[in-house]
Amino acid sequence: MIDIHLYGKLRRFARDQDPTSPSIVAVTWESGDTIRSIVLRLGIPLTDLGSNMFLNGRYATLDATVQDGDRLGLFPDDMQLLYKWYFSPSQGSAAAKSRQGSPDSTSPIGGGTKSEG
Repeated sequence: MIDIHLYGKLRRFARDQDPTSPSIVAVTWESGDTIRSIVLRLGIPLTDLGSNMFLNGRYATLDATVQDGDRLGLFPDDMQLLYKWYFSPSQGSAAAKSRQGSPDSTSPIGGGTKSEG
């Protein structure tokens, strides 16, 4: 099973639409699943989906492969992160890198390139 957490206007695709309850949908995993295939299976129009998608707490894209037991967070197009550049789809967050002492040269927070020496 894959747990899908729906936020904002995407909550309407959850069975329980009570605004005080979590909007979590459990979907059966199928071999070859991507975020895109799951979104389409739920009936969520791609135009309603924002670019902020998180797979197991990491920023992801529609083409990211999903495995059984994964957790997916989906945000609508009207709930975009203010600092989208802070996350990298393939490498995790810049904050995690800076804690590891490896600043991301593409992130304003990362502090530029690491000096050699």
